[in-house]
Amino acid sequence: MRHWIVGLSALTCVSVTPALAQPASAQAASAPPTTLKIGIAGAFTSMDPHYHNVGPNNVLTEYVFDRLVRFDPSFKPEASLAVSWRAIDDKTWEFQLRKGVKFHDGTPFTADDVVFTFSRIPKLLISPSSFIFAIKPVERIEVVDDHTIRFHTAQPVPLLPFNLAAVRIVSRKHGDGAGTGAYNTLKAAIGTGPYRPVEFAVAERARFERNDDWWGKAPAWATIDYRSIGNDATRLAALQTGEFDIVDQVPTRDVEELRKSPKLNIVSTPGQRLIFLSPDIGRKETLWATGPNGKPLPTNPLQDVRVRRALSIAINRDGIRDRIMDGFAAPTGQLMPVGASGYIASISPDRYDPETAKKLLAEAGFPEGFGLTLHGPNNRYVNDSKIVEAVAQMWTRIGVKTQVDTMPAATLFSRALRAEFTIRLTGWASDTGEASSSLTELIASSNPSKGRGVVFDPARYLNPKVDELVEQSLATIDLDKREALYREAETLALPDLPIIPLHHQVNVFGLRKGLVFRMRMQEGIRAWDVDPE
Repeated sequence: MRHWIVGLSALTCVSVTPALAQPASAQAASAPPTTLKIGIAGAFTSMDPHYHNVGPNNVLTEYVFDRLVRFDPSFKPEASLAVSWRAIDDKTWEFQLRKGVKFHDGTPFTADDVVFTFSRIPKLLISPSSFIFAIKPVERIEVVDDHTIRFHTAQPVPLLPFNLAAVRIVSRKHGDGAGTGAYNTLKAAIGTGPYRPVEFAVAERARFERNDDWWGKAPAWATIDYRSIGNDATRLAALQTGEFDIVDQVPTRDVEELRKSPKLNIVSTPGQRLIFLSPDIGRKETLWATGPNGKPLPTNPLQDVRVRRALSIAINRDGIRDRIMDGFAAPTGQLMPVGASGYIASISPDRYDPETAKKLLAEAGFPEGFGLTLHGPNNRYVNDSKIVEAVAQMWTRIGVKTQVDTMPAATLFSRALRAEFTIRLTGWASDTGEASSSLTELIASSNPSKGRGVVFDPARYLNPKVDELVEQSLATIDLDKREALYREAETLALPDLPIIPLHHQVNVFGLRKGLVFRMRMQEGIRAWDVDPE
């Protein structure tokens, strides 16, 4: 008698003598698991890989859609759908595409799918946070043949391979005319990636089956159960009962207790996500600032750098690290973490100094302080609502009587696009793993034609000299010179506090014993980074 047994790799045929065959229950008990059950804290908003440039979406769609270039765990570009690339001249990049790759339905992948992907991204006008920044430098695409493509740019773009690591390639056959809804119903969600989606509910769950025709090394897991559980207690309870095999964003307050469990491992690694405050400094009037009497102020106090400095030095970053983040945070005064491109050793976090903060407020014309509402998410970043509450208390102590209003991240992001806030807590992780993404999206003035400074706030910081340095850096091929320009731009901009940096997160994960997890600086859980021990 012949039995077919599905293991972790290919289907295998074995012969079993009837007299020695085990009961089905015994076989099941000894078989290794083939499903990985993942619980994440962040809510994903779509299976459309071009709809929303936000962390939970980007990790989710990475299961289904490949990119021309991907990052290794240390943020270095490596081959994916492109096997190689080279700069033919200062304004032309040539990419050699991987041959023999097929979409999940068997359709061959060609250069035409890349052309279609580039044409689709700008058409998604309802995108809360677009990927236009990644493709904007490309003026023209030349298809040399099915597996050779050239990108022509108006000026040198040395970081184009880094930018393209953000662009997931979709099929022209299934994507032509398909809106975001068609991807969410999975009708158009047909990629070349390691998994194909078989179930999807926005902000709730996805289920994937392994693509055994994938061009890369086959992941260990045949099936992925992928769920978003924003409530920390619920997510942890599910890990402890075995409902999940691995979870992200382990609440820092629970780490020590969880480490006592014989069934679990708690692991962490420094991350590059910056948690910061985004002030409205571009408008003369703002919505959520009031005088001591509670009446609206005629002018926006946050336009005065002395007020922004007072708010910054009134924050006890070490206290937030120790008492709210339980040590799992690195206080900062800049964009990038230690060791990353763009990091400047001489820039320290603002020192906690509430008395000087009060003097600065008085110098700025607010000796009695003023009123403020601090908005933020309550389900996106580690301890986000607690950080908002702590900052509000610190500001109230210096006379800036601060109210707190937190909400789900999806609501916060959509309202931020409409410039509804005076100041809010948010986070950002560089798309490229180095400083260019943070400079263009957080510091550069808004310039939609170039894809600059348009991710979050229409009303923003404006410094022409900083803009000039950013543009110059993006066109500089020499790595050392580009790095010097990054640092010059940051050194000029950061004293103005266009944003108020708080800390870089440390990524903390919980997983059951018997699993090996290869962590990255990037957030998220990728099934191909998890193996049975």
